[in-house]
Amino acid sequence: MADPVRLRAHAAGLLSALGIRVEGAASLTAEGGPGTLIVVNHISWLDIPALLAVEPVTLLAKREVGGWPVVGGLARRAGTYFIDRTSPRQLPHTVRELSELLASGRSVAVFPQATTWCTPDQGVFRRATFQAAIDAGAPVRPVTLNYTQQGLPSTVAAFCGEDTFAASLRRVLAARALTVRVTAHPALTAADAGLDRRALAALAAGAVLGGRQRTGAAVRGAQVAAVSLRDASQPAAPVRDTPAHV
Repeated sequence: MADPVRLRAHAAGLLSALGIRVEGAASLTAEGGPGTLIVVNHISWLDIPALLAVEPVTLLAKREVGGWPVVGGLARRAGTYFIDRTSPRQLPHTVRELSELLASGRSVAVFPQATTWCTPDQGVFRRATFQAAIDAGAPVRPVTLNYTQQGLPSTVAAFCGEDTFAASLRRVLAARALTVRVTAHPALTAADAGLDRRALAALAAGAVLGGRQRTGAAVRGAQVAAVSLRDASQPAAPVRDTPAHV
């Protein structure tokens, strides 16, 4: 991984060259102990430099990202852990290695939706990476990315469907006053509330996809509700994720 100071400056410089302003969080990780699992909604290829401009962390991304123009080299310098999403057999190995990274004190950013989303339903948060946080005793930091122009929501940065990288880049370069806001929500810790990966993923998704309207009190209330529901029910058999839950 490149020097964090230089990596942050490189990411910020790239966004500035594209005419994009970054607002929001100054820090995403916790001090001391295991690393933080940072879970982020996925909208654009710009998500990567936006995160690195705030705080350089290890990224977990599909292997295709490493070959992308503009951001591929930045992702490689950030020490990105590239995975092959077409190989379900690698899932247990990926979870184990992610847990080891977190336990060693390295913070890791992941996109639990697995791909970019431009539709209102925004996909689901796949749960396997949350198991890695539980195994490592690592906090989970929900983070929301929002793209705006002149204070209003913008779809200019969205990179979805049949869109090509070249077309997306041209659209971004032609945009005016494009801003990406990075909002860090209160950290979640499974051990404190006795949450399993399903409940932890649901809480994180509620915080991330709820955006800035999701307050710390609401997150804590959801934790209490999740624990109450769990305690009121009969013990169930362990949930087994399908290979799609990366």
